[in-house]
Amino acid sequence: MADPSSYRPKPGQIPDSPGVYKFRDEHRRVIYVGKAKNLRQRVANYFQDLANLHPRTRTMVTTAASVEWTVVSTEVEALQLEYSWIKEFDPRFNVKYRDDKSYPYLAVTLNEEFPRVQVMRGAKKKGVRYFGPYGHAWAIRETVDLMLRVFPVRTCSAGVFKNAARTGRPCLLGYIGKCSAPCVGRVTPEEHRELAEDFCDFMAGRTGTYIRRLEKDMMQAAEEMEYERAARLRDDAEALKRAMEKSAVVLADATDADLIAVAEDELEAALQIFHVRGGRVRGQRGWVTDKVEAVDTSGLVEHALQQLYGEERGDAVPKEVLVPALPEDTEAVSQWLAERRGSQVSLRIPQRGDKKDLMATVQRNAQQALGLHKTKRASDLTTRSRALEEIAEALGLDTAPLRIECYDISHLQGDDVVASMVVFEDGLARKSEYRRFQIKGFEGQDDVRSMHEVIGRRFKRYLQEKERTGEWEEQPTDTATAGPAATGPVPGPAATGPGLAPAADGRPSVAEDAEPREDDGRPKRFAYPPQLVVVDGGQPQVAAAKRALDELGIDDIAVCGLAKRLEEVWLPDDDDPVVLPRSSEGLYLLQRVRDEAHRFAITYQRAKRAKRIRTSPLDDVSGLGETRKQALIKHFGSVKKLRQATIDEICEVPGIGRRTAESVAAALASTAPAAPAVNTATGEIIEEDDGGNS
Repeated sequence: MADPSSYRPKPGQIPDSPGVYKFRDEHRRVIYVGKAKNLRQRVANYFQDLANLHPRTRTMVTTAASVEWTVVSTEVEALQLEYSWIKEFDPRFNVKYRDDKSYPYLAVTLNEEFPRVQVMRGAKKKGVRYFGPYGHAWAIRETVDLMLRVFPVRTCSAGVFKNAARTGRPCLLGYIGKCSAPCVGRVTPEEHRELAEDFCDFMAGRTGTYIRRLEKDMMQAAEEMEYERAARLRDDAEALKRAMEKSAVVLADATDADLIAVAEDELEAALQIFHVRGGRVRGQRGWVTDKVEAVDTSGLVEHALQQLYGEERGDAVPKEVLVPALPEDTEAVSQWLAERRGSQVSLRIPQRGDKKDLMATVQRNAQQALGLHKTKRASDLTTRSRALEEIAEALGLDTAPLRIECYDISHLQGDDVVASMVVFEDGLARKSEYRRFQIKGFEGQDDVRSMHEVIGRRFKRYLQEKERTGEWEEQPTDTATAGPAATGPVPGPAATGPGLAPAADGRPSVAEDAEPREDDGRPKRFAYPPQLVVVDGGQPQVAAAKRALDELGIDDIAVCGLAKRLEEVWLPDDDDPVVLPRSSEGLYLLQRVRDEAHRFAITYQRAKRAKRIRTSPLDDVSGLGETRKQALIKHFGSVKKLRQATIDEICEVPGIGRRTAESVAAALASTAPAAPAVNTATGEIIEEDDGGNS
């Protein structure tokens, strides 16, 4: 525990301008980010008598080891910088809302030549128009199915679209009138884009225009005695009305607003948001957060606004935002929202009428969400705490292992040997810190040697990070001792060394001898040690892991192995395993950790194997690049047809000269199959893949 007076800035050192400040711990990790109209007044409040501070604030300032600040010109800039830093550094003492589920959106890919309507989850992409979020994906599909009668926009995947264009035959939706079939040229790209934009206009709430237009066309068709066309227009209008009925009218037409409600207690807060577009509730979502900092309702609302609209632009930010309490600096937040929307945004508390009644409904949803979350969390916390205590007792640990890392080796008869590292913190999987390794120190099948290599590489990086950040004095590797293990969950992704595959979060691999980055408070790669290392296996694997740690001079990290055969727990240098009761929560947690490591490893191994075997005979043709390979396949349709072509026919492909054509023909002739492949289950002859795989 640090003494705040040891890093308190000198009097007059802090400016009295607007700005953003960061507290860092002894490892230089950013643990809290805040903003202030007056930095001097705000930061000074943290250095008063500890007895006068809120318990959470007291924990933060005693965990911190330094404070620094950045001066900005306006309060709006401070708000934006605070949001950016919270997102970048993931400080442990800042309120961070976590979604209680992954919400589906109705998305229209206007960034494509032929826009597509589809269900999307996850991060939003540039150039895609989103509607929602919806409670269930089936609700989106029902709505889209009704609207395709009137707006027959493409809904197929890229593969289906290309196949239809190649064969000249549309899919089933094209035949039944629920797709305009741009794949076969029934409409031009411009006409199809106009349909997609009309679809977006209708979903955005501009519904009356289209229904009135359909009804007018229906009456005109009836007058002209085109009764079949009139009936079709009547059905189209009814379909749009049914689509509208799926979202009830709650406010006046043309009202675009988000309503935010908060339910809270001393420890947690639940947030509910209703998205109203065109007077109708178009989406709903809920967040839950731990109150890790001293924050009131207005502070929770401000954090919610930052996380809700921090990545949004244009119409994604509504004209009105209704909240239960205004942020401390309402004017700055309103201006920030207006900049993101591009026009004025009204941020206020509803006082009367339909908006106040709807806010009461949103508030009830928030209360119910908090109650449900606490019911689940109470049981979950109790179980996880008991599991960690049982593991600590069984393994003879001084404290509960709040961070557990598990390693597994996977291969197929000695080929594509890989390893996985999964991380559990406080009994919960932390998937952002999962890592995958390629074994490159040797060839062949040797799980024990592979485990030694992986553990050595992972903890070598850990020691490099400690040495770089100055947590210990530089000393030879064989005599170095690691610093104290971290306690409690710590944020931040790990990295990869030579032969490491891209991480679970999509980051590229990084060589172990890469130049270390400047110490800027970002979560460092492999910087955080576990209290317990679990390996999938018995005595040999445990001994290999322990030997790797001993070679690096690390003696404060516990190691154990979980053998699948009898679910026995093995410890280094022990001839007999530790046998936990079958009903033990500790054994169940170790099994979950081990099974997750196995799943992650075998998924990676299968992906590598599939990539290795997805090769084409054209790969062996010298000087034939990917572009000309695709040109050949596109021209002939498949490798089989290309193999049957003559050299003169191959030369007809643009960019293919006679010498290249001869090389292609020779390569295909040398790899010609001796006999056709047969599916033994059905007796069907398996044709070669049209994409050029063999």
